[in-house]
Amino acid sequence: MKKVKKAKVKVYQAFTLVEMSIVLFIIGVLILIILPNISSQRERAQNVGNRALSDVVQTQADLYRNEHSDKQNVTLDELKEGSYLSSGQYEQAKKAGITVEE
Repeated sequence: MKKVKKAKVKVYQAFTLVEMSIVLFIIGVLILIILPNISSQRERAQNVGNRALSDVVQTQADLYRNEHSDKQNVTLDELKEGSYLSSGQYEQAKKAGITVEE
């Protein structure tokens, strides 16, 4: 008698479509939760940076007034020309709309 060979069937282990759909759904929900928090953190950091730059501009304007007693109205251009502000600070202050208070 001949032995009958059984066909070897490979069993593949993989994720089903339902499992993959659930994982993608969970990832989508997590992204929807995380992204608004990231954008609000970026906005908050920008506001803090602008306030700090405003304080620097005001401090430098006060220093300029102390050294130039004849000048009470100070502009950003004068602070830059007198090397009280760096060109980076000047550009950032212009971009943020920061003005010198009296």
